[in-house]
Amino acid sequence: MSTSADERPTVLVVDDEPEVADVLALKIRERYETRVAYGGRAALDAMDRTVDAVLLDRRMPDVHGDEVLAEIRERGYDCVVVMTTAVDPDLNILEMDFDDYLSKPIETETLLSTLDQQLDSRRSGDPKLEEFFSVVSKLEVLESELTPAELADSDEYERRKREAEALGQELQESHPDFDEIVDTFRDVGRN
Repeated sequence: MSTSADERPTVLVVDDEPEVADVLALKIRERYETRVAYGGRAALDAMDRTVDAVLLDRRMPDVHGDEVLAEIRERGYDCVVVMTTAVDPDLNILEMDFDDYLSKPIETETLLSTLDQQLDSRRSGDPKLEEFFSVVSKLEVLESELTPAELADSDEYERRKREAEALGQELQESHPDFDEIVDTFRDVGRN
């Protein structure tokens, strides 16, 4: 995280549709320093250590959002990444290294709450809390989009669900306000 306590976090908004990217940036610009990239290549060119969070469209024709995410991580950037998409997620998101997943269209309050939560979690310096919310976000999106039968066929889904439960129990013991933190997280409408 590059921001100090008195600076506004920098968010890079990435979408191949300029009007969508501009609307998302408009929704958050009063709270965050905002940059916009119209596509995957532009996003990779715009990435640097000053970016605290990325709103990353998943489906882009020049460089797919999954590839942009992988490159961001390969370059060693430890920023928050929130995937944004109008496409239904599939089980492969369980393997991806993003922090949250929002389905378009995204309401302003949902966008701001998600960014606030993810950036606060990152600033807490507790990697287990970050991992918990990343896993829970993926599980909840999949549970809302896939049938129980589709989920039951996935060993990875079951493994990640057990991981979230174990992390939750551990965090319950180390964070007295853990239930409140989880309730706030779940109040955000992610899909």
